[in-house]
Amino acid sequence: QVQLVESGGGLVQAGGSLRLSCAASGRTFSNYAMGWFRQAPGKEREFVAAINWSGGSTYYADSVKGRFTISRDNAKNTLYLQMNSLKPEDTAVYYCAAGEGKYSRVVRTTYDYWGQGTQVTVSS
Repeated sequence: QVQLVESGGGLVQAGGSLRLSCAASGRTFSNYAMGWFRQAPGKEREFVAAINWSGGSTYYADSVKGRFTISRDNAKNTLYLQMNSLKPEDTAVYYCAAGEGKYSRVVRTTYDYWGQGTQVTVSS
């Protein structure tokens, strides 16, 4: 079992930045590929970014490419999402997820563990 706790969400003006963190516990963090997803009101949960076990391979949704950066610190059991140039359409609850296995993946159903989410609100 892996426990995931997100933090770092909040209210920010358009063009601003936020850094989300996801603290993992329970199992060996480096055994898991990690990802960030988000869910806006009335919409399905969507892929944002993914990273493999070592941090050497990353993937991004087209909507965030060039603005968001996913990273991980295996020594600290923590996943990060640096979000720059935020837009109102980035407003959502952001979730981190862990998938068993070392290779990154973008499909929501391939992740095994989820955090409770952190709210990000971008005002125009």
